Amino acid sequence: MNQNLQTIQGVVSILAIVCLAVGWFNLFSPDVNDMLSKRIFYIVVGISFILQAPLLANRKFVYPMYAAAALCIVGAFLPYDSKLTGMKTIGLLGGVIISFSNRPNFRR
Repeated sequence: MNQNLQTIQGVVSILAIVCLAVGWFNLFSPDVNDMLSKRIFYIVVGISFILQAPLLANRKFVYPMYAAAALCIVGAFLPYDSKLTGMKTIGLLGGVIISFSNRPNFRR
């Protein structure tokens, strides 16, 4: 089960990177690029965080990871000019920090 969840989470993460790259390189119309890089990217990242949360080694970080996912997803649905759109960036940063802080230590 964990292996399947990790595989799905990896595929979702790659999809998020593709959305961000397509939006940055302006491969489509400005509306589509904005939607990909400012909405769909954060929704996909939020889904990735949701999939990653049960796999975290430190159980104290499971609910904060869900909170980071919620900030990403809710922030993605706000209007572009809303003062609250920064919440998706806070969620992204929080999720990335939690993700990196829960990496297993490999010692040689």
